[in-house]
Amino acid sequence: MDSEGYKKEINVKRHTMAHVLAGAIKQLFGNVKFGIGPAIDTGFYYDFDMEHSLSPEDFDKIEQKMHEIINQNLDMTKEIISKQQALQIFKDEPYKLELINDMPEGEEISIYHLGNVFDDLCRGPHVQNTKVLRSVAFKIDRVSGAYWRGSEKNKMMQRLYVYCYDTKDELKAQLKLVEEAKERDHRKLGKELGIFMFSDLVGKGLPMWLPNGFILRRTLSDYIMDKELALGYKHVMTPSLGSVDLYKTSGHWDHYKDDMFPSMKVDEEEYVLRPMNCPHHMMIYKNALHSYKDLPLRIAEVANDFRFEASGSLCGIERTRAFTQNDSHIFCRPDQIKSEVESVIKLILDVYNDFGFKNYKFRLSLRDKNNTEKYFGNDDLWEKSEKALREILVENGAEFYEAEGEAAFYGPKIDVQVQSAIGHDVTLSTIQLDYQLPERFKLEYVDENDQKVRPVVIHRAILGSLDRFVAFLIEETKGLFPVWLSPVQVKVMNVAESSLDYGKQVYLALKNAGLRVENDDRNEKISYKIRESAKAKIPYMLILGDKEKEDGTVTVRMRGNQQKTLKLDEFIDMAKQQIASHK
Repeated sequence: MDSEGYKKEINVKRHTMAHVLAGAIKQLFGNVKFGIGPAIDTGFYYDFDMEHSLSPEDFDKIEQKMHEIINQNLDMTKEIISKQQALQIFKDEPYKLELINDMPEGEEISIYHLGNVFDDLCRGPHVQNTKVLRSVAFKIDRVSGAYWRGSEKNKMMQRLYVYCYDTKDELKAQLKLVEEAKERDHRKLGKELGIFMFSDLVGKGLPMWLPNGFILRRTLSDYIMDKELALGYKHVMTPSLGSVDLYKTSGHWDHYKDDMFPSMKVDEEEYVLRPMNCPHHMMIYKNALHSYKDLPLRIAEVANDFRFEASGSLCGIERTRAFTQNDSHIFCRPDQIKSEVESVIKLILDVYNDFGFKNYKFRLSLRDKNNTEKYFGNDDLWEKSEKALREILVENGAEFYEAEGEAAFYGPKIDVQVQSAIGHDVTLSTIQLDYQLPERFKLEYVDENDQKVRPVVIHRAILGSLDRFVAFLIEETKGLFPVWLSPVQVKVMNVAESSLDYGKQVYLALKNAGLRVENDDRNEKISYKIRESAKAKIPYMLILGDKEKEDGTVTVRMRGNQQKTLKLDEFIDMAKQQIASHK
């Protein structure tokens, strides 16, 4: 069976198992109002509105009840009913009634009967009998809060997540991955490594970067800006605020307002925290006259942006309300689109090579042709833009897939989807082709015929959100950052008081050599100091005793417990070479 066939088959089983779960909950807890229970990549979930607060203490008995239902060999039977019948059957189920009332007139309505255990509004498909599910391996994962239909305006329900696979081995592998994910969770490691923190008093989704985190951000910013400067980018700085009129001109106010913070009125003018940098960069371009000879003009910024993310979607520094983007806008002639996009792709691959990213794929993100109201601009420009990006990917032999509905509201884009060590598919980099904003802002350049014409804008982000990039790196490396990126690169530690002075000398020599170094001169056992440094994921520990002091050497303990003794100058040269290689 191919992967698509397997996915279809297991999702039918998962969907049926969701009905089994609902039946178990009904039998165990009585007065329950039911939401929905779809299949997902790892199993399924179901939403419940009930007085009893579900907890891990309930999981065993729920699973036991599910096994009991499965072992009854119950038929899953489908019944087609009218809308009026549906409204009568589910008269005591407010969430089902809402779904029924939202159905278009004439749409087929079906219910599935799980024996006499549970009846549910559902399109199917399902297995014919629960005996098929006897070999299915499942385990309840967690319970969480979930707003009905994903809206904060609606009631919070209890969502029960369940892992579900064809075999015990598949389930075991998933549970192992989950445990690995817990160890790599950037929220856990970020706290342990002193990278960032949150405070409810400061506000939800507003990260504060601690000293180690600031070093990470600064190092990443310097790294990408150096790459950009070498390619002819011009860096700018623009304010984190903008007038509402700016965003009305750009189209964000009409198409992106729900994701923006509310406006504030100052001196009869309305301002808003910016969700992205493009409107400001449009105005920078417009500030001067441009000839065709001036293009391409590559404007870049590492800038703070703000988006009003729903509280339920906030996740550490992966998804926040305040973040920093490595952003750029390339203003170019139509004949330069291909070379500029290719140059951006080359830069992306260069960066990924430095970080050792190998598991990634290109996604051509297109507009949803069945919901064009989400986007602005005319069909011709959209087709032109989508065609241009598709041809570039094809001509460069890039493997890619297409995704309708994933475009920005002003243009299609190439997204680079990178899979993390724990299986997360993360959009790190993006390239967007835009004919729309130049038109809305009336941007111009003088062509070779002395005519004023519109440039094309390429929006691109390499590291994307620095916050999300750091979250990804933490989980990818398990906090074992490469030497060049590590907040503390070297920890100096003396074995005894007799080597204290030598430790200070070594510390100063390393600091003067430009290394990020700390000196652990505490009156503690060397074994304790080593454990503490290892826990902090420090790449190099220099252990100094009387012999090292006498010989002018350092005993270097590296990750993986490798150890060797070097002259101090030899170590400095080795460390600097390692840092310069971005490894």
